[in-house]
Amino acid sequence: MRKGVSLGISALLAAMLVAAPGYAKTFRWASQGDILTFDPYAQNESFNNTFNAYVYESLVQYDKKFNVVPQLALKWEQLGPTQWRFHLRPNVKFQEGEPFTADDVVFSVHRQLSKRSMTKAYLVGVVDAKKVDDLTVDLITDGPVPVLLRQLTDVRIMSKSWCEKHNVVDVQDYVAKEETYAVSHADGTGPYILKSREPDVKTVLEANPHWWGKLEGNVTEIVYTPIKSAATRTAALLSGEIDFVLDPPLQDLPKLKSDPNIKVIEGTESRTVFIGMDQKRDELLYSNVKGKNPFKDLRVRQAMYQAIDIEAIKRTLMRGLSIPTGELVTPQVYGYDAAANTRPPFSIAKAKALLKQAGYPDGFEVTLDCPNDRYINDALICQALTSMWAKIGLKVKLDAMPKAQYFAKINKLDTSLYMLGWAVATFDAQDALINLVHTRDSKGDGEYNDGSYSNPKMDDLIDRMKVESDVPKRLALIHQALMLHTQDIAHLMLHQQIIPWAMRKNIAVTHSADNRLRMQWVHVN
Repeated sequence: MRKGVSLGISALLAAMLVAAPGYAKTFRWASQGDILTFDPYAQNESFNNTFNAYVYESLVQYDKKFNVVPQLALKWEQLGPTQWRFHLRPNVKFQEGEPFTADDVVFSVHRQLSKRSMTKAYLVGVVDAKKVDDLTVDLITDGPVPVLLRQLTDVRIMSKSWCEKHNVVDVQDYVAKEETYAVSHADGTGPYILKSREPDVKTVLEANPHWWGKLEGNVTEIVYTPIKSAATRTAALLSGEIDFVLDPPLQDLPKLKSDPNIKVIEGTESRTVFIGMDQKRDELLYSNVKGKNPFKDLRVRQAMYQAIDIEAIKRTLMRGLSIPTGELVTPQVYGYDAAANTRPPFSIAKAKALLKQAGYPDGFEVTLDCPNDRYINDALICQALTSMWAKIGLKVKLDAMPKAQYFAKINKLDTSLYMLGWAVATFDAQDALINLVHTRDSKGDGEYNDGSYSNPKMDDLIDRMKVESDVPKRLALIHQALMLHTQDIAHLMLHQQIIPWAMRKNIAVTHSADNRLRMQWVHVN
């Protein structure tokens, strides 16, 4: 009898808790691609960074208006033009129990600056980290770093002892497809713990019961399922199998918007999507042109640009949810210059004439590398481009693949022509310029300059803006660099994405211009 009463009370309490407003919930969501790695410095891809931020924290973070606010650092001050001091949050523990101290910050900074790291751009200007005491650390720079705090939002702090214990002091060599303990295990200080990881199947995280902070939302379990098929993602959302889709298929938006159990919210993304070209090799890897590289010729680049009917792509493939652009960054990004946002007019006749002037009256053959699970309709856009370029005599073979293989391929420069998208994490144009058009070097500049574009004038402008503390002077340098990118046709710019997020009616999220779903603000009602 007493046992039955006990069970009845337990069931009643459970029902009350489940029904209580704000009670913790499981959040099931999906998008077309999977997480690449849980080693936070092995890849600088925004979706991957989203998941790493659930587990790992930084010294500072963004609020909902993208202002920099404290995270693992409570406060900071600049002691001089090359020295910043950070006062760390006390009584913080990593998820496996290790206390968080300045030693972990020093270790993480050095690890992120190491050769294999693909995220060195977030430490531009930083040359060292020094422990002052257990809760105080100094970052040493090689000069003024105007955007240091914004860069630090993506400098995740790892446990020094955990990395040593599991032999992951070195960053995963993602390009070589190395598998390490840190790829599928994690030990951060953040609000969620990586519970299980099945690549391309399912990833589960659960709330960290010892987290120092407090969730604004109520999600205590995250279940992420990559669903490549557009139709299957839509069906799973409509049936209630999942709660949220990061990238609902554009063709299904009318159906989703008409369903009373679904809501869709939209916003412009701080990302441009573009085509890059190998502009360094004397002979392309994947072309029938021998002894020379057609992409070194500005006339060829302009011909390919003018053969792109960007309005047709917007109208048909993007269904109006894109903003054609000729500039490397979007209007949300500091430094955007409307004067640099120009693109040559669509003209097949002009494109053909340019190719003929360049010595390719009959065109040439080349392979276009493209992801098929990263950007909105990425492979379809690439397919459309091959048809457009065929009209000027180019025979472009499309090689589309999942992003896990794709980024490893283009990051090692194994490409002649490729698609890439870039969302500016710092909301400062310097981030895109450093990563995408600065000449590649050992310091991490040009980390994603996969076409090896190189212009000494561009490098000089970027190097000067890195250390320029005079605001008007620095803005002028950014504008000059963005205009030079446009004039050089360093990339064939396509568009800025307008991002729809689709979810069940009982889900409340905060849409972000960087397309990162921040779980601490998610409510399941």
